[in-house]
Amino acid sequence: MDVSSYTYHHPTPWDAKFKEESLPDLLAQTVANAPDAPFLHFLGRTYTYSEILEEARRFAAGLVARGIAPGDRVGLFLPNVPIYASAYYGAMMAGAVVVNFSPLYTVEELAWQVADSGTRLLVTLDVPELHATASSVLDESQLETLVVGSLADMLPWYKGLALRTLGRGKIAKVTYSQNTLGWKDLLASPAGVDFPAIDAANDIALLQYTGGTTGRPKGAMLGHSQLAINAQQVAGLNPFGDPTAEVFMGALPFFHVFANTALLNHAMVTGASIAMVPRFEAGQVLATIEKYKATGFPGVPTMFQALLDHPKLKKTDISSLRVCISGGAPMPAPVHNKFEALTGIRVVEGYGLTESSGVVSANPYEGERKKGTIGQLIMGTEVIFLDKEDPEKLALKGEPGELAVHGPQIMRGYWNRPEQGNGTFVERDGKKWLRTGDVAVMDDEGFLEIVDRIKDMIAVGGFKVFPSQVEDVLLEHEAVKEVLVIGQPDDYRGESPYAYVVLQPGAKNTAEELRDWLNSRIGKHERVEQVVLRDDLPKTMIGKLDRKALRAEVLD
Repeated sequence: MDVSSYTYHHPTPWDAKFKEESLPDLLAQTVANAPDAPFLHFLGRTYTYSEILEEARRFAAGLVARGIAPGDRVGLFLPNVPIYASAYYGAMMAGAVVVNFSPLYTVEELAWQVADSGTRLLVTLDVPELHATASSVLDESQLETLVVGSLADMLPWYKGLALRTLGRGKIAKVTYSQNTLGWKDLLASPAGVDFPAIDAANDIALLQYTGGTTGRPKGAMLGHSQLAINAQQVAGLNPFGDPTAEVFMGALPFFHVFANTALLNHAMVTGASIAMVPRFEAGQVLATIEKYKATGFPGVPTMFQALLDHPKLKKTDISSLRVCISGGAPMPAPVHNKFEALTGIRVVEGYGLTESSGVVSANPYEGERKKGTIGQLIMGTEVIFLDKEDPEKLALKGEPGELAVHGPQIMRGYWNRPEQGNGTFVERDGKKWLRTGDVAVMDDEGFLEIVDRIKDMIAVGGFKVFPSQVEDVLLEHEAVKEVLVIGQPDDYRGESPYAYVVLQPGAKNTAEELRDWLNSRIGKHERVEQVVLRDDLPKTMIGKLDRKALRAEVLD
């Protein structure tokens, strides 16, 4: 790929150089520049950069005092709360590797990932559901220590008092012991602890588990340099001037790589602030944007649909937003167009993977962009297109091929899973290229378009059907709100496409009407056998439509 062959529309040159430093060092630099600048706004309380750094240092000291050594794994089983940031950077200061766990995990899911990662210490919250799950894992696994933070302590004093007095049922009854510590107790360790030196180029900072399409999740090993550089690459997309004046809407969960890079680390390296909410709730997000005058909002497509569905959208002043960034899944064109028409706020699509520390490409925030694409590559990132049947070959020029990525943000490999022979990377032109599993094309102006996922393709009588192409057509129907297309076994054709549809509120269309409408607009081999109407479709933990879960539900 010759980047010089097209006009680069991002404000930072493609060949820009970035700091290869540890995340704690970058945090310390930001604090040195503006110690009293706001970092996190949380339900009415604001935490400065210096407060988070101090708490991170105390957490790191507590870890060292508990015997956590460089390379040991420290888990975060948390929603979006301020101690997430303190524990995240503090664990890294102690030389530990952070492991993110979704707060929606069951006991079995959490126990498996704790065991796979070898997590020694886990941080959670005194919310009954979280504490119960974490305590069960502590009792039944090799996990050594549970640290429990107090939600009331993180709130403004009056909200904390109300929670303790009126909402006691919402606070878990924690039995503290040698192995179950309070957050404040861990932070009470003696000061003056020497922290280990961090080798940003070689040390692992984060184990970020992928959902995957089959089998157990895999832990992508992301080093300090990968995470730090990807945060700086994302910052390089901003054309709006003073980055310290930015306020990001923090509705994406920090435990997910998209938020980890595009929100937390991005804000940290630039000195911006985050107006965060514990979880996505459309009304609360709208109120938070208005209150803190948020300037940027990264989200997934279902979040923007939820905002469109909320009755307060038209009554809320969200004019402070300069740009919304959609990632995690393709944004349906009707949602994209309707949101921009209703709000006047530009929505740009981007693309990334867990294995790429978060971000590979994005549409420009200003100027040239192309709806339906994932934009141009971010700085320092290259791609090639592999033959869909034989990854040892390149796809024919101009033909869709499997997207393979090379750049400074690409993971070191998978935890406990040697990459030799597993097909994760290909060697070409003296470089290692990460196989994404996504089929893509690039136009003459350097804009990428994802066609589909290789594993999602449906084999119909010798033809390859891309589900997303069928879904895009069906979403053009005014009655269709959400859709997933999967293949089902067919004795004659091998597989037949089936469409699973959620209708817009008030729509009365029948499944047969939608099937006939759709099939009249697509190729013969793409025609669906049946449209199935549903009240809802399964979604992942961050709100993406979950094709894997639907397939398991329907076919297993």
